[in-house]
Amino acid sequence: MSNVAYINEIASEHQAHDNPSQLKTYYDSKNRIGWFLMKAAPRPTFTVKLLTEISDYFGTVRQEMAETGGEKYDFLVLGSDLEGVFNLGGDLDLFSQYIRNRDRDGLIRYAKHSIDLVYQNLTHLGEDLTTISLIQGDALGGGFESAISANVVIAERGAKVGLPEVLFNLFPGMGAFSLLSRKIGFAEAEKMIMSGSIYTAEKLYEMGIVDVLAEKGEGEVAVYRYVKSTQRSMNAYRSMQRVKDICNQVSYQELIDIGTVWADAALKLTQKDLRMMERLVRRQTSRAEESA
Repeated sequence: MSNVAYINEIASEHQAHDNPSQLKTYYDSKNRIGWFLMKAAPRPTFTVKLLTEISDYFGTVRQEMAETGGEKYDFLVLGSDLEGVFNLGGDLDLFSQYIRNRDRDGLIRYAKHSIDLVYQNLTHLGEDLTTISLIQGDALGGGFESAISANVVIAERGAKVGLPEVLFNLFPGMGAFSLLSRKIGFAEAEKMIMSGSIYTAEKLYEMGIVDVLAEKGEGEVAVYRYVKSTQRSMNAYRSMQRVKDICNQVSYQELIDIGTVWADAALKLTQKDLRMMERLVRRQTSRAEESA
């Protein structure tokens, strides 16, 4: 099934949630920055609706770049429109439904949809621009994966980040190992994933995963400082980005192959594992209520 057909199928299955937009976007023409801020519902996770809206936004950016000869955007910034939360990861409630229904195709389609966006963010949409993640709250599981898929990661002090999937006997399958292993090495990436530990932004900055550490409440300021610093030597900056693209490649097929392993592993979860997953869904719901 194609991605478009999948999106249409899910949209018809979940019309009850197909209400307000879960993505807020705006354009800073002075600095040529596109901002896209997440506000998923009913929980701050990667719902199918949020994934679809991000996909649509990326399509709009590519179209506008084509219409302007690649001149409209220099930066895209992914952030959150929720207080204290960047994103809490995959849609565990949907995963649980797929697993209980033994729906391998559903799991793989969700993984592919997510991986498509991770890969586009990583490769800056195939355009001469820079993607930035601004972490101003908790970024867990798929939320962390999406953040580190950006070319530049900016995080505020005190933000909590981690990969808790091992708590319900699974692993993060939408790019975490591929991305982390290229930043901190295979051994450290595996250690981080298998520990399920939660880290502070300060610790990830020390490890080299976060590129810019901002004071609490000053994330947007840090973004503009970073943008200004690159504008002074844009030719050198863009050339180095191309060098990093060459030297630190992650192939789309690698991500898809790992996503397939993830889907097959999910189908092996026990009832105990699923109960833990469902407890985490309730925690995510509580966080949504606190951030509302």
